[in-house]
Amino acid sequence: MKVTLMTGSHPRHLFLARKLFEAGMLHGLVVERREAMVPTPGEHLSERDRANMIRHFREREEAELRAFGQGDVSEFQHKLPVLVIDPAQLNGDGTKSWLREHPADVVVTYGVHKLENDLLSLLPEHAWNIHGGLSPWFRGTATLFWPFYFLKPNWAGMTIHKLSSRLDGGDIIHHSVPELRRGDGIHDVACRAVQQAADDLAVILGMLKSGKKIEAVPQKTSGKLFTNADWMPQHLRLIYNTFNNDIVDRFLDGEFGRSEPKLVRAF
Repeated sequence: MKVTLMTGSHPRHLFLARKLFEAGMLHGLVVERREAMVPTPGEHLSERDRANMIRHFREREEAELRAFGQGDVSEFQHKLPVLVIDPAQLNGDGTKSWLREHPADVVVTYGVHKLENDLLSLLPEHAWNIHGGLSPWFRGTATLFWPFYFLKPNWAGMTIHKLSSRLDGGDIIHHSVPELRRGDGIHDVACRAVQQAADDLAVILGMLKSGKKIEAVPQKTSGKLFTNADWMPQHLRLIYNTFNNDIVDRFLDGEFGRSEPKLVRAF
């Protein structure tokens, strides 16, 4: 069974590629160059918000490097077909030609921008996306951040779903949620969610390879679609100034109450 992964260039993205390659499943790789891991704060920010933003993204980078290693696309380039593209090329003719030249039984996307319909039409029956959030409740962007902002860290997780023209809206195959551990910060949970999703994906692909039918559940509620415009550095005040990044500990102590998402499980 041949699997092609279309993914980003950050450590978490290349970690998934490495996991699939080590499992003997990865036969093609498309890497979209992503933005810098640590963005430059805007000059308009207050000193507090500037410090929070620097802390947030610096600690994200440090957490990813601890969890996933540096990673570089060059580790794959002599082992399997690889295409490296800029975001503007994602839906372009070069990507379409590459996909035609390297057909796969399964295409998985993770960390790339939205695929247009004419590219989606080239993909096999089993075309799945890994979304860094629990759909349908947290769709769109920064969806591992918002559960912490709403003091619901147990709603931080990943969704494996069928690709569709609706952003993060395809039928759900599986939800992956990490274990919450005392002392976890926001980025520890996010990294462990990625690790759990990678492990779960390998199991599901193994099930498919063995002939098992993979069921998917339609998303019956719209949930919330978060956009880039919804997030601003001032939101970090709650994470760092109010709670000093100890939301998990306070949650485990019962300070915020508890509600549980209704998860879809493939196994």
